[in-house]
Parts: sequence; C-alpha cells; structure tokens
Amino acid sequence: MRYQELSYWLSTVDEPLIPRPPLNGDTDADVVVVGAGYTGLWTAYYLAVADPTVRITVLEAEIAGYGASGRNGGWCSALFPTSLPALARRHGRNRALAMQRAMRETVDEVGRVIAVEGVDCDWRQGGTVVLARSEVQLGRARAEVAAAHAQGLDPDDLVLLDAAEASARCAAEGVRGGTYTPHCAAVHPAKLVRGLARAVEARGVRIAERTPVTEIRAGAAVTGHGTVRAPVVVRATEGWTPGLPGHRRTIAPVYSLMVATAPLPDSTWDEIGLTGRETFSDHRHVIVYGQRTADGRLAFGGRGAPYHFGSRVSPAYDREPRVFAALRRTLGELFPVLGPDVPVTHSWGGPLGVARDWHASVGLDRASGLGWAGGYVGDGVGASNLAGRTLADLILGRESDLTRLPWVGHRSPRWEPEPLRWLAVNAGLRVMSDADRAELRTGRPSRRAAAFSRLLGH
Repeated sequence: MRYQELSYWLSTVDEPLIPRPPLNGDTDADVVVVGAGYTGLWTAYYLAVADPTVRITVLEAEIAGYGASGRNGGWCSALFPTSLPALARRHGRNRALAMQRAMRETVDEVGRVIAVEGVDCDWRQGGTVVLARSEVQLGRARAEVAAAHAQGLDPDDLVLLDAAEASARCAAEGVRGGTYTPHCAAVHPAKLVRGLARAVEARGVRIAERTPVTEIRAGAAVTGHGTVRAPVVVRATEGWTPGLPGHRRTIAPVYSLMVATAPLPDSTWDEIGLTGRETFSDHRHVIVYGQRTADGRLAFGGRGAPYHFGSRVSPAYDREPRVFAALRRTLGELFPVLGPDVPVTHSWGGPLGVARDWHASVGLDRASGLGWAGGYVGDGVGASNLAGRTLADLILGRESDLTRLPWVGHRSPRWEPEPLRWLAVNAGLRVMSDADRAELRTGRPSRRAAAFSRLLGH
C-alpha cells in the first residue's frame, strides 16, 4: 500500500512511511493498546512519562496515523461533540463547565508537548472563526453565544462578531457576522501523529505495525501474528471499532472527505484572509471545515458522504467523486477568487466515529482490565489527548480532576441493528442537507433540523 496517497497530510510528512516490524509471536506486557492513532499514542505517551517501568505495546493494523489521525482537518480544538447545554442537562452545570475547561486546557497541553518533544507539525494557535452567511445563520450564531455565556463560559471564550470583524478574519462571500474562539490551533495532523509515535518509541514503548487485531478480550489482544497478554487492554480504534467482534453496534463510522488546493499566491491570500491561520467553518447544518496550511494551501472538508450498510469501512469509500465535486463548488462559493482555474491537487477521506448519543467517552473497567476511548464525531485531535491523559490516570489508579470528568465511564447506547442503523444515519444526513437548502430558499430556520438536533441531544 502507498500510504502517501491516503491524504495530502501523509504525502507531505518528512519521512518515508515504512511500516515498523509486525508482532512476531506471543508476548507479555503490562498494557497493550490497540490502535496507533492519537488516542493510542497519547495513552502510551502519558503512561511512559508517568512510569517508565510500565511495559507498553501498541498494535496497529497498518502504520501509525493510517486512520483519522493522518487524514483529518487539522483542528486541535476545544470542541466536544456534545454541546455545553446538553452536557449541563445530562451531568449538571458544574461538571459540564469542568469538561469545557479541560478541553480548553488540552489545546495548550498539546502545544506544550510538541514543544518539549520537538515535534515539528506546523502548529499555529489562531483560533476558529465560524461564519454566518445568512440571517438564519446569524441567528444561530447569536443563540450559540448567548447559551454559552448563560452556561458560564467567559466572554472571551466565544465572541460574537459583526460582519466587518468576521470578514477581517475570513473574507468569505456574503459574510454577515460569526463567532470566534481562541481555543483552537491549526496543525499538520500527520506530522503530529508521526512525531508522537517517535516520541513514544524513544520512551521505550513498542509499536508493532501491520498487525491487525482480530479480537480484544480480558487479558489479551489477539492478532494473526501472535497474542499480547496484558492485565490492561485499551481499545483505541474509533471508526474501525465495528470490525472487532462484539463491537458492530458500538460506533457508527461516518465518512468525512477533504480537498486541498495548490499553494496559493500571496495576492489570493490577501483576498481570503486567515492571516493568523485561523481554522474556519460556517453555521450551516452539514458541517464544513478548513484551514490555511503552512505551505499556503487551502485544505477544506465536509460531511456528506453516505454511511455504508453494516458499518462497513473500506478504502473504496475514501473517495466519493460526487462529494469532492460538491466540496470544490462550496469552496468557490465561499471564496470566488478560488474559481475553477485554481487547481485542487489532493482529495481524500476516511471514517470518523459516532456514538449513538453523540457523546464521546473514556473509561476503564477495572474488573476486566478493558479500557476504551472514542466517539469523538470528528473532534478527536484535541479530545484524544485528554483521553490519553485520563486513561493513564485510570490505569495507574490515580484519582485526579481528569478521572472525575463527566465523560469518564460514560456508556453510550448501542446503535440500532441494520437496516434501522443505515436508514437512521442516512436519513439524518438527508434532513440536514435539505435543511440547508430550505433555509437558503426561504430565509427561515428549519424546523426539521431543529427537531433532529433535539433528537440527538444537542
């Protein structure tokens, strides 16, 4: 497999993507981690830092960063898939605010570690601007800011922007306002995950690549190359989780796709803005996201690809020409300077993990020694670091502020069996897509989208 072809990010790392040796027979460890993405590697990193005597093995089906960690939008943000008001309803206001504070601090923690470990991953903490390009979207922006402040967020954590302020950050077409948060950094995600793998190895952690795990059970992770026996087994497989026995309905893998332009001249960036490398989105229902890369490209992505029956994951699903074409059209609508003559040089995609209640979780069952983290719904660059720190505390038996956060030990309900799962996920995508079109046509908020959001607990 040519791993460089999986994403723009993996095509521009500064190392050959040669797999590490696979597992070579049965072995023992104190902790075995399944998955060498952000979650698995952050868990291994913080365990190794806290106690260098802990024997840690990380098992990876392909190479470190093969999954979402090497293909995402490059937002290291304080976003959590469950909204602050929904968290407050489920767990109480104080615990919801603690979760939000932990996520904000996580952005700074990732920046600290990459500086300490010398990971060159094009880190720039420019915050996030979410544009409102219609009166309906501006109404949602106002409501979001009001709700955040009513729940207790500091005014500077989420700021309402007028048209001039929003356009000064991101000069998209038709901007009427927006929101801004400083709690996000643009990052080259593949450089981050590959650098993290090297940092973990330097601390004595073993990473076995090209070693697919076929079963996770108490005390062991089973592969075709041998079994790793360990009292603690951590599942860090996110969108690939349904491929494990017993986990078909744990997570729904939903695909998100991206495109990247050729490097743009300074004159084009003068028209677009993003001078601080702010990450950007807008207040439509079907999520879009982008960033200005360190080498001057615009990397842009969004949802819209279908969910595949039976929670199947396949390289064939990474590329949907219809979705790529829609992303390219949207890019031109947002920034007319990026007309059809501006080439798109890379297009790619991959699955992210969605829990049935849209609530990410992390935990450790002490009776079985089975740990897990995931369900990030695309917000995993930051959340995975918090998960890794939390798992390290749980595994080492340390009570901390992290182990008291409301996502610790949370158990999401299982997804419905097929065909109900296929019908529900794809119907939800259709509802939100139709809502965006209806709002453009009528100028009124979509009641169907609001009802669907309430159904998800947002």
